[in-house]
Amino acid sequence: MLSQREIGSIAEQLAKKYLQKNGMQIIETNWYHGHLELDIIARDGNELVIVEVKSRNGIRFEHPADALKNIKIKRIIEAAEAYIMEKRSDLETRFDLITIIFFGNDFEIEHFKNAFFPTM
Repeated sequence: MLSQREIGSIAEQLAKKYLQKNGMQIIETNWYHGHLELDIIARDGNELVIVEVKSRNGIRFEHPADALKNIKIKRIIEAAEAYIMEKRSDLETRFDLITIIFFGNDFEIEHFKNAFFPTM
């Protein structure tokens, strides 16, 4: 049986392929700023897209999207701000969520564009 870390790694690879198949250019994966991480950084036309990937093995108590709590959103936004400053990006930024649920050898993927917005 795979560990949650291994499942997460597989999910990120599937998400990356899904985004590329849907016309996005992958810029970076697993970008770190101190203890903060961005799963996938992509470009969709003139938008910089920060993608959080959440996965579950089978049906559990909650949908993977429910694991995206406010504290995690705050950390993603903080990491995105650091990335934008470091790379001097002037692109509009969008925050997406990809959820993947594994069912044995099969999986279901959902893509939520504009899953959340930074608050002022």
